[in-house]
Amino acid sequence: MFATYQEALDWIHARLRLGIKPGLKRMEWMMDKLGNPEAKLKAIHVGGTNGKGSTVTFLRSMLQAQGYNVGTFTSPYIEQFNERISINGKPIRDDEILQLANVIRPLADELEGTELGGPTEFEVITAMSFYYFAEINPVDIVLYEVGLGGRFDSTNIFMPIASIITNIGLDHTNILGDTYEEIAFEKAGIIKKQTPIFTAVQQPGALKVIEEQAEQKDAPIYRLGQEFTISGHESITSGEIFSLKNGIDSLEELEISLIGRHQTENAAVAITAIQYLNQTGSVSISEQSIREGLKNAYWPGRFEILSEKPMVIIDGAHNDEGIATLVNELKNRYADRNIHIVFAALKDKKFDKMIEQLDQVANQLSFVSFDYPRAATAQDLYESSKSENKEMVVNWQEFLKEAIQAIQPDGMLVVTGSLYFISEAKPLLYNYLKNMTIKL
Repeated sequence: MFATYQEALDWIHARLRLGIKPGLKRMEWMMDKLGNPEAKLKAIHVGGTNGKGSTVTFLRSMLQAQGYNVGTFTSPYIEQFNERISINGKPIRDDEILQLANVIRPLADELEGTELGGPTEFEVITAMSFYYFAEINPVDIVLYEVGLGGRFDSTNIFMPIASIITNIGLDHTNILGDTYEEIAFEKAGIIKKQTPIFTAVQQPGALKVIEEQAEQKDAPIYRLGQEFTISGHESITSGEIFSLKNGIDSLEELEISLIGRHQTENAAVAITAIQYLNQTGSVSISEQSIREGLKNAYWPGRFEILSEKPMVIIDGAHNDEGIATLVNELKNRYADRNIHIVFAALKDKKFDKMIEQLDQVANQLSFVSFDYPRAATAQDLYESSKSENKEMVVNWQEFLKEAIQAIQPDGMLVVTGSLYFISEAKPLLYNYLKNMTIKL
């Protein structure tokens, strides 16, 4: 038994050594031992390459605006581990993590001795979340973000009231496949029999795969550009404005505070799912709560403006599609700025294509590494860049402070790349900017 939160956390993180082991057998074994808590939940399942966290946030914020108690399971964390399991946006307490770890630890030890092998870090955390939301702190509805893929992801053991696939990108190709179609097949594994599927997937081949899986499962499908459409999009300083039309209803001039055209797509798929569940009686949410929830939705680390003077932005763009979206927003919103980008990535990502895009928009590029087993070296990143104004950084913590001090009135600092890096960089940036403000 663990005596402290830190002991429990160290044990959980130590399971990273087991890596990624796709498959549901270990999760099913643990759920059976726990009395199948996952079967007690009313939940929505959200998968996709990018946009899962933002979509979960839009869903949570709309439901919360109506007064629902909403659980969320997301990954990875940005500011603290506990936020992976949250209620109404508030991370669970340290003592609850300790309690959960003491429930799961004996099962993990027993499972270790079977032919299935011990559960991974992600499987342990997922099992903790199911038990927490069903037995320790029951909620009205839970939003589950897929960890990796879908078909064999640890979360894929419950029957949702709706499934969402945000988009498809070429990420985790060593596990999920090299083509949009192969990855779409893995993502479509979350589609359940006669359960509605909502998607913003645009690639024809990938969408066809999802449509085929929906047909096989007799699942109603709602597609961006077909069953629901976006119009009247306008970028504003504080976010985006757009209108949404679907077979259920039309909503004019919706406002979101998350920045980027892609966020209108994430919001649109979330709204359409909520309206469907409204119509079928699974939830009851007013238009006012929809509008209020959308505007109040906040998701850290996604084109997040930490400061306007000086201009500092962080964005967890950790794959090719994410970087493309970031570059597009920088071109559209800040073409007149001198852009300094600080970038870190994982070595198992295809970072050469990401850097190629950053080369096009950055006036200055700084490459860093960070303390994480899968982190790419600053030198490898540096050598992938063709920029004429690039550098390698040894101590990124001190460098960020210097980079902020060097920002000119027409300049800006963008810190981007791996979400694991963003989770380390954000607190440091926030505290430094706060201290600068106090001194001023």
